[in-house]
Amino acid sequence: MRGSAHARWAAGAVVMALAATACGGAGWSGGGNGGAVLSSSWGDPQNPLEPANTNEVQGGKVLDMIFRGLKKYDPRTGRAQDWLARSIETRDSRNFTIRIKRGWTFSNGEKVTARSFVDAWNYGASLRNNQKNAYFFGYIDGYDQVHPDRGGQRADTLSGLKVVDDHTFTVRLNQKFSGFPDTLGYAAFAPLPRLFFTDHAAWVSKPVGNGPYAIASYTKGAQMYLRKWDGYPGPDKARNDGVTLLVYTDSNTAYTDLLAGNLDLVDDIPAAQLKNVKGDLGDRYINTPAGIIQTLAFPYYDKAWNRPGMEKVRTGLSMAINRRQITDTIFRKTRTPATDWTSPVLGPAGGYKAGLCGAACDYDPVRAKKLIKEGGGIPGGRLSLTYNADTGSHREWIDAVCNSVNNALGDDKACVGNPVGTFADFRNQLGRHKMTGPFRAGWQMDYPLIQNFLQPLYYTGASSNDGKWSDRDFDRLVNQANAETDTAKAVSLFQKAEEVVRDNMAAIPLWYQNGSAGYSDRLSHVALNPFSVPVYNEIKVG
Repeated sequence: MRGSAHARWAAGAVVMALAATACGGAGWSGGGNGGAVLSSSWGDPQNPLEPANTNEVQGGKVLDMIFRGLKKYDPRTGRAQDWLARSIETRDSRNFTIRIKRGWTFSNGEKVTARSFVDAWNYGASLRNNQKNAYFFGYIDGYDQVHPDRGGQRADTLSGLKVVDDHTFTVRLNQKFSGFPDTLGYAAFAPLPRLFFTDHAAWVSKPVGNGPYAIASYTKGAQMYLRKWDGYPGPDKARNDGVTLLVYTDSNTAYTDLLAGNLDLVDDIPAAQLKNVKGDLGDRYINTPAGIIQTLAFPYYDKAWNRPGMEKVRTGLSMAINRRQITDTIFRKTRTPATDWTSPVLGPAGGYKAGLCGAACDYDPVRAKKLIKEGGGIPGGRLSLTYNADTGSHREWIDAVCNSVNNALGDDKACVGNPVGTFADFRNQLGRHKMTGPFRAGWQMDYPLIQNFLQPLYYTGASSNDGKWSDRDFDRLVNQANAETDTAKAVSLFQKAEEVVRDNMAAIPLWYQNGSAGYSDRLSHVALNPFSVPVYNEIKVG
């Protein structure tokens, strides 16, 4: 999710200053980067690894290893399970009493208490701290004072958070939200030690968490080494001595290194290698469904893309894309054409509704050309699709989408790709609202609720609503759905909200994405969770 645009950090003040210094003291496994340590492909995070300031996949992978929260999502089913929470109780879906388990500590030996959560959440919500995930705390009473839409911050803490004792705190929301407990496995809600607040610069240089791994060293642009923490009190202890995350700006290079024995794990098989991967890796190739959808979003802050009639242009562009051909030929059926804005991983009971997009997601070049003309044509006469070029084989599919659009319009220059060198640069451009045309907007679920596929992306002012789309009917239906305690009724209301997205073609759904990975013969027990992230702690080496 995306936070306020107010800046706290001076330029260059925290250029991911995780110094390459090893963790000392007792309680650590492994020596250096050898032994039972695995290597995995990775990309530099966009921001410092503060839980409330990390909202992209690469940083999220690290947070999943160094933090544990009140809930944890089952690595196989995605179901939210109590983890540090001993209980989360409510009678009205607005007032919650949370009791945490005893015996949990951070890797520096400090106890995890109720205040570890309350202080972390207050920090994450604060406007002054400019955390990108601040929006996650928007349901808690007092958020409008701690993080007002306009003007300065009027309170330092959320009035809806109260510490009762070392192992109990209460949460009062500003409206009913029946799904609130299941969101608490997301990293933004992780606890933080006192060091984070008393010496923030020291914490940023060497983050301290409470998960099965701790960061031993990081060299930006090169690698991060995470070491197993033997003192970790949870049942999901690491089954290896550590993980070395190696930075790659080209997934094809990572794949080549895997085959050459220079890398143990690649968690994104490049599209160019899908035709070879089974022959190269055999049963060491993983292809499993994941809660990921790829879309094209639009810059609604640009008047050219927000004029009357543009919904016809957006719908026409959707119908100009031959999803089936692209997923079959480029992705070799590791993607599935999208027919709604969620994911099949949710299942029908969870809100996935096959076919909700209707004819607008069917390939119909004749109708596409007509709608685009009726809507006033493509702004500027040319469609420029912006994407990051360093990960995800995006160039191949962006080119294919443009070819499809060009064929439909009978103009081989109607659509072009606009690559941005790195994911971090791409995200920074989005945050500064610099897009002048459609852009790649893949979404990997934070938690397995239909709410997570809709509200963060399309609700007015939501932190991952990068294009600044806004619709009162959508917002109203989402509010009603969140307040509904009956799960089936809540899902139905969310689907009605999704129909508003469809009728406006707020974003173009492209395809649902599987998680894919390949690994060396040094590893065993390798799996991807429903978020398409390797379950690092379960991997065995040797």
